[in-house]
Amino acid sequence: MPVWVDADACPKVIKEVLYRAAVRAQMVVTLVANQPLSVPASPFLRTLQVAAGFDVADNEIVRRASAGDLVITADIPLAAEVMEKGAVALNPRGERYSEATIRQRLTMRDFMDTLRASGVQTGGPAALNQRDRQLFANELDKWLQQQARG
Repeated sequence: MPVWVDADACPKVIKEVLYRAAVRAQMVVTLVANQPLSVPASPFLRTLQVAAGFDVADNEIVRRASAGDLVITADIPLAAEVMEKGAVALNPRGERYSEATIRQRLTMRDFMDTLRASGVQTGGPAALNQRDRQLFANELDKWLQQQARG
């Protein structure tokens, strides 16, 4: 099964984990972004540059993702859309979204958008740390093992 990466906002360290996993597992990883990307030379790594614009990369990932594919994204609406198609969504912090967590995350995202629109400073997410990287690598390995078992 292919892996699709919402690459515009994906941290470099997570991309590096994916590069190594692609070669090790011989799986295709496609990084989708609205800017040129540089990836190591490998038959398993691909880039897809889309036009600049709001949600253009997200829409392309939704269009191409299929049931069973893995989508790496921190974008909650994108995760919800690919999950509706039967894909698995994993964020760069190692959280594998489920039907229960995606609804909760969408509600929280909408609430925070409302706060920001009313002028409240909400801040951004905390910086990615070593624990987050390890959680991501562990969840990626779990997904790979599930694919190997069929």
